[in-house]
Amino acid sequence: MMQLHLNTQELSLIGKIAEAATQSNVRSFVVGGFVRDNLLQRPCKDIDIVCLGNAIELATTCAAQFTPVPKVSWFKNFGTAHFYAEGFDIEFVGARKESYQRDSRNPIVEPGSLQDDQERRDFTINALAFELNAESVLDPHPAIIDPFNGLADLEHQIIRTPLSPEKTFSDDPLRMLRAIRFASQLNFSIQAETLLGITDTASRISIISQERITDEFNKMLLSAKPSVGLDLLYKTGLLQEVFPQLVELVGAEYVDGKGHKDNFYHTLQVVDNIAPHTSNLWLRWAALLHDIAKPATKKFEKGTGWTFHGHEVVGGRMVPKIFTKWKLPLNEQMRYVRKLVELHLRPISLTKENITDSAIRRLLFDAGEDLEDLMTLCEADITSKNAAKVKRFRSNFEMVREKLKAVEEKDKIRNWQPPITGEIIMSTFNLSPCREVGIIKTAIREAILDGIIENTYEAAHGMMMEEAAKLGLTSIEPS
Repeated sequence: MMQLHLNTQELSLIGKIAEAATQSNVRSFVVGGFVRDNLLQRPCKDIDIVCLGNAIELATTCAAQFTPVPKVSWFKNFGTAHFYAEGFDIEFVGARKESYQRDSRNPIVEPGSLQDDQERRDFTINALAFELNAESVLDPHPAIIDPFNGLADLEHQIIRTPLSPEKTFSDDPLRMLRAIRFASQLNFSIQAETLLGITDTASRISIISQERITDEFNKMLLSAKPSVGLDLLYKTGLLQEVFPQLVELVGAEYVDGKGHKDNFYHTLQVVDNIAPHTSNLWLRWAALLHDIAKPATKKFEKGTGWTFHGHEVVGGRMVPKIFTKWKLPLNEQMRYVRKLVELHLRPISLTKENITDSAIRRLLFDAGEDLEDLMTLCEADITSKNAAKVKRFRSNFEMVREKLKAVEEKDKIRNWQPPITGEIIMSTFNLSPCREVGIIKTAIREAILDGIIENTYEAAHGMMMEEAAKLGLTSIEPS
């Protein structure tokens, strides 16, 4: 039988909350994720307290138990409050009923009992609770209040709604995504009736804000095996609602007996392949989007078969629009993902024989400090079930790594800036920013990358003077 195991720090912290509840004469309970994760022996730094009374007053009384006294943030409209103490985020809420109108993103909230509060919880495993009082607080194994057999569901690794799926998901459609996210994070199964409820209610996700959808999706993407969640999103119809571009990758088309791989399930495999090697959310997004433009570039060519020419370039152009829609950062993270999508085929082209140092230098220059992440993505992109092919691909990538290392040690190109800047060109020829400055800068950069001149100030300066002469520019430097 599963039971709670509160450690010394947790007992001390919960003891202070219990003392405040006793002082305030308010029955209080720890509910939800902290209980679930403790039973699963997973770390959890969030504690949700449900009280049969004023949560804001209880939070204020409780905060006074700590030294130094933490700042209490409260939200009067929702009757909630929270503060940070001893490394934990402690949230207080009055027991309540909560529901959504058909077309509303904001819940209707009413006071309620502990049972009401547990019924409004999304899943049985999140409706588990234990009471805070003087008798139980010193017990590292407090009795669990379990009205919906959540303990049994935890033991059998099942996600199930406490009430009917229709009621639970209609009240708050985000719970559909949360069900799939928990299945992905915990490697649990979703009970058949609950899964059917998601399928039947999928279109209702449209009333949920993009920020809340994105938060759940990112957690799914950061799980140990993201394909579990992504595949469930597809099979329930939720993916069509929230990310139709990914659904367009589904399926393989055949002409004259020639078909291409299913790019959706290939993408899921790439994301799974990369997951053990990085917890970088944006590298996982790059894996998710690396082939996103294949449907737009797909073409059947007689004698060749299916082609996806330029899908990396078109995919790169799609990244800003996708980030905008998903309300993801439109700065360095977006540029990083776009760069990796645009470059993901380049290392593969370097596995061919007789690749020039110039091609290696250009990849070093274009990838810069993101080269290792690019190589990680490219290696994750190997999804063949042919063991001999996989071995050959991995061997080729190892050869590319050696070439990159050798050229980088010799030419120092990674994160390199040409030794002649635009400022130097303008001061040398008494110019303001203009087309001629760009022409000279480009000529110097290309000459160094092609190995025509050395990567030194002297060589670059000489080329600057030659290019300027072609443009009819006169130096104001003393001769």
